[in-house]
Amino acid sequence: MAGTTIDLDSVTSCLMRPYDSLGLAAIERAGPASVEWRHAQSLERGLWLWAEYAPGLVVNRPSAMLRCSSKPCQSTMIRDAGFEYPETLITTDPEAAQEFLSRHGSVVYKSISSIRSIVARVTVAHQERLGDIQWCPTQFQEYIQGLDHRVHVVGDEIFSCTIESEAVDYRYASREGAAVEIRSVNLPDDCIERCRTLTACMGLTVAGIDLRRTPDGAWYCFEVNPSPAFTFFECDPEDAIATAMARLLTGGGGN
Repeated sequence: MAGTTIDLDSVTSCLMRPYDSLGLAAIERAGPASVEWRHAQSLERGLWLWAEYAPGLVVNRPSAMLRCSSKPCQSTMIRDAGFEYPETLITTDPEAAQEFLSRHGSVVYKSISSIRSIVARVTVAHQERLGDIQWCPTQFQEYIQGLDHRVHVVGDEIFSCTIESEAVDYRYASREGAAVEIRSVNLPDDCIERCRTLTACMGLTVAGIDLRRTPDGAWYCFEVNPSPAFTFFECDPEDAIATAMARLLTGGGGN
């Protein structure tokens, strides 16, 4: 609430949901040379430093979230945790990209960093523009058939659901005129343990993990989100994930 003062020394826990303050309309209007712009930058840096070193529980520490900002770095930890990972090519070489496409047939492309992008299949129209990748490293992955699962690790608790959609990227299904159906599901014990292991290896207390189970039963992991928008995936009318998050935050404890 505007005008409210919070003594940071009194904070015992917090949930970090990062936003770029420079994207706020008032800050954009003021411009880079303004007092408002400099104040926003200074305040944001200060809060990030506080979140890294503050006592108590911080969900999640900036240093832990930083480990998730690189998809190639994530892929190593995903494999180490025992999940499958799609064959991937990151390149600025059009010929290498064409060979990858020819070998796999069905391929998607996505961002390399933590910046959100729309996952899409490579089409004939895209292939005609492959020369453009020489100006920007691009990540290509073999397309994996199967059923999407979203897993939320909240402290010691696990919540999982299936996501059914005709869209390649169900987050943007409405843009394709496709529906999304989300159902709660119980994961096999070994898959749950892999999710716990992966979350711990990344130094996270809370994580949103994107999985896909293939028709032959293999579990692929695409990525781990250190600041998941879990409300989209709530299947419980009593908001089980939100309740677990509140329970975690009010329980104190440090990380």
